Amino acid sequence: MKRERVAEDIFVFYSDTYAQAAAGIVLLPGGAIVIDTLPFPHETSEIVQFIRDHGIPGARFVINTHFHGDHTYGTCFFPDATVIAHRACRDALVKWGERRLAEAKVVTPSLQEVELRLPDVVFDDEMHLHVDGRNLLLTHLPGHTADSIGVLIEGDRVLFSGDAVMPVPYIPWGNRDQLRSSLSRVLTMRPEMIVQGHGDILLRGEIADAVESSISYLDNIKERVEEIIGRGGTEADLRKIDIETCGRSRIALDGLVCQLHQANLKALFRLHLQQRQQQGRVF
Repeated sequence: MKRERVAEDIFVFYSDTYAQAAAGIVLLPGGAIVIDTLPFPHETSEIVQFIRDHGIPGARFVINTHFHGDHTYGTCFFPDATVIAHRACRDALVKWGERRLAEAKVVTPSLQEVELRLPDVVFDDEMHLHVDGRNLLLTHLPGHTADSIGVLIEGDRVLFSGDAVMPVPYIPWGNRDQLRSSLSRVLTMRPEMIVQGHGDILLRGEIADAVESSISYLDNIKERVEEIIGRGGTEADLRKIDIETCGRSRIALDGLVCQLHQANLKALFRLHLQQRQQQGRVF
């Protein structure tokens, strides 16, 4: 498993097996702060051991940036930690968590030891966490999902963005307009570094271009989908819209971004058709 040290007491861990998913820890004397977990038990177990190897008994807090399993399935391996998330994250886990986990265990036997862990503390817009001299700002960044949040570690200005920032924005579970606003919000936070939910860390000199490129991408795919619908095209026509013509590279996440791109187009296409039908334009 790949690991990077991004500050004196801040580390980032990456999944080798699922879309370069990222998790972070802040090592503090009173217990670590864990920001997201990794998709499979053996990966999160390495984080648990890493904390112990530094003479820290365990995690004091686990922060879930959103409810998706690749970020939450390791939460149960920190049984003594207080789990923090957005209110909508807890609601989503209550509604879908057990069913989605059961389905995942059928196709992925290595998840058998995973148990659903619900957040203990929830918030709506912002939350400040002050621990052992460290100040963290947790803020709502919806769009990838309704419950998505970012975690800014003040002082070092390191932002764990969850999936609000990715090599390509991903909206089938969320809302394009909300994500566009959240990306604009990220810029106002002025982070020195962004740990994306998947993929490489963005450094200070890269952040503005990367985030503005994501905003432009969201505008481009909306325009392209509306163009196809306007001329009476079908969902099959979406395959002709290459990710690079919308402003993003096709090589990130080992090419997985091309699949994410097509899923974005389909989600927008179906949403626009539904809206037209509701407005009486399609019969």
